[in-house]
Amino acid sequence: MPDWISAIILGVVEGLTEFIPVSSTGHLLLTKTLLGLPPGFWDTFIVLIQLGAILGVVALYFRKLWNVAVSLPVSERSRHFVLSVFVAFLPGALAGALLHVVIKEVLFESPRLICWSLIIGGVVLLVIDRRAPAPRETDAMALSLRTSLLVGLFQTLALIPGVSRSGGTIVGAMLMGVEKRAAAEFSFFLAMPTMAGAFVLDFWSSRGDLQGDRIGLLALGFAVSFVVGYAVVKVMLEVVSRRGFAPFGWWRILVGGAGLALLGAG
Repeated sequence: MPDWISAIILGVVEGLTEFIPVSSTGHLLLTKTLLGLPPGFWDTFIVLIQLGAILGVVALYFRKLWNVAVSLPVSERSRHFVLSVFVAFLPGALAGALLHVVIKEVLFESPRLICWSLIIGGVVLLVIDRRAPAPRETDAMALSLRTSLLVGLFQTLALIPGVSRSGGTIVGAMLMGVEKRAAAEFSFFLAMPTMAGAFVLDFWSSRGDLQGDRIGLLALGFAVSFVVGYAVVKVMLEVVSRRGFAPFGWWRILVGGAGLALLGAG
């Protein structure tokens, strides 16, 4: 299969899965394995194209984010929102910087770990969706700093491929009494600095390998993930509002089980 087709497929998978709690990294790594792509550049590709999908959220929420930016000097609400995202961002940023090599060289090459993480995370999502505490906070832009910090600690679990960054943050937020849709939206906002940081770290550490046609492949995957991610966010919020997170829990279990079956057959 030509590399450009692989880049498009991975871009579509990233856009479809980045904002739903099914683990985009887990899906990307399993897809990479199924396509027979070697480690190295394609592992870097998987990390870098995630920023494309994140920019889809920036585009979708641009007006709201712009209002926050211009009102920052005079609005306590805007300053609180920025601080809450920063507080939630810090645990994952520190853990990611410290464990970057282990994550890329060990965990990224463990398909069975990814499958089991998908299954276990799916079960957790099903349980939390039914038994989460009654919501006490309903505004994603006004979460308490305590809640934000705890959500950030849950996000560090996503350093294990298959756990899901959005899944970890959403579960953590719901356990802290955040309403489902607000939990999903805060996960979107937190993704922006988190994935931007991951992009910079991985781009810098892999800059020597990103030359020639590889830059073109990266740009293609980036663009595809942006377009698909932009479309998926709206659908995801509608599903959450109507049916909660159970569909995503069942999907995780299905994909993880199928992955284990295929790995066993291989």
